[in-house]
Amino acid sequence: MRHFVYKSLPELARAAEAEGAHHVRFEPDRERVRAALARKVRVGDVVVGNSIAIHPMEGCDGTLDGRPSELTWRRYERFGRGGAKLIWFEATAVRADGRANSRQLWLHERNVSDFARLLEMMRRVHRETYGTADDLLEPLQLTHSGRHSVPRPTIAYHNPWVDQKTRIPPDYPVVSDDELERLEDDYVTAARLALQAGFRAVEIKVTHGYLLCELMGARVREGRYGGSLENRCRFVRNVIGKIRAALGKQLLLAMRLGCYDGIPYARDPKTGVGVPFEVAVPYPHGFGLDPQNPLREDLTEVKQAVAWFKEWGIELLNVSMGSPYLNPHIGRPFEKPDEGNYEQPEHPLLGVDRHFRVAGELQRAFPDLPMVGTGYSWLQKYAIHAGAYNILAGNIRFLGMGRNALAYPDFARDALEKGELDELRVCKTVTFCTYLMRRREHPLGQFPTGCVPFDKEVYGPLMKEAREAVRAAGPR
Repeated sequence: MRHFVYKSLPELARAAEAEGAHHVRFEPDRERVRAALARKVRVGDVVVGNSIAIHPMEGCDGTLDGRPSELTWRRYERFGRGGAKLIWFEATAVRADGRANSRQLWLHERNVSDFARLLEMMRRVHRETYGTADDLLEPLQLTHSGRHSVPRPTIAYHNPWVDQKTRIPPDYPVVSDDELERLEDDYVTAARLALQAGFRAVEIKVTHGYLLCELMGARVREGRYGGSLENRCRFVRNVIGKIRAALGKQLLLAMRLGCYDGIPYARDPKTGVGVPFEVAVPYPHGFGLDPQNPLREDLTEVKQAVAWFKEWGIELLNVSMGSPYLNPHIGRPFEKPDEGNYEQPEHPLLGVDRHFRVAGELQRAFPDLPMVGTGYSWLQKYAIHAGAYNILAGNIRFLGMGRNALAYPDFARDALEKGELDELRVCKTVTFCTYLMRRREHPLGQFPTGCVPFDKEVYGPLMKEAREAVRAAGPR
């Protein structure tokens, strides 16, 4: 179903109001857009050179031992020249069994020099293009993929509806408290290696249904890491404390936080539209949702957790939500689903509104903790007008773009120089990138992902190869 039919900014603004997306508002003046996005932002001891961020966009194109490949280098060279001053490095596993796919980046002793060279290359091309890289900040996202790890999932607890969606049997073992405590030390080792590679910041990934995100919703888990909110935050608290004990304040600490989990959705076979699972109410799982109505967010616990994270040492927060495996429309409102997935169960403007509503409430509650906003790509060429409005209104400090950065890596330069984006280059949210990301029929166990429509020379042949491999493999 086609939703984005708007020919002008006023038309889109009227549609947002008509749909009830009251938090989706726009700055129409081109010069005010440029000025808002050009604002410098202090993050800890770093002054970031503008208010534009590139989200951690995984390319699924590393080597089998976790090193960046030629495609990885190409992506970060394009990002380095693109003009954003906050470039968030993609999900990088802290150990081999925490990778979400066989080609996910993985930082370890034997490849630190590869990460160091990749980072230095990006800084060099940024310096060549803009005169300095001193105001560039590049957090490295540290992750363990939890129940989405390959080949063996690691689960924090049993949620029967999530288990059903992710095909986890009810007798599958839950990770023990002792194993989690050992995993904390793997995060510290990865942070030490990131510092050795030259990174000034690392991020603790707590979103999208991966292990640390699942721990935040582990209300029914027994032991030190489940039940109370304090217990559910224990892993993050321990990791922060251990990194500080080992490295002092040599690294700035950031977090991407899933602030609303939602519940799983399935494709209605008759209509193709996504429908929520029928779950028990009160819903006894999850984070950032109302147990009496888990289709609605409740930020009470989120605000308490953010207050603790800030107290413990987090200096930059990237606000996210949902899970691409369970409810992709929540995390990334789309125009077209990836092949085989469900159609939007709501107008995408309502999904954008949810992102803006949640991020705005959190940023206003913690005005001295800079936050990165999400959910902009569906707005296409008008995304920067929404970002500028939110920055000027104090609803967020950084406009963050993910999918659009793959399609249009120099969007930030056009935003800053022209106050507008090229309609022919912006991401149209047709999710070919997601289709490639989900394909495992490659000889290395994973197809690389990127923008098929606007980076055809590289990803067009890969898309063709992936479809042929799927046909050859037959029904799963």
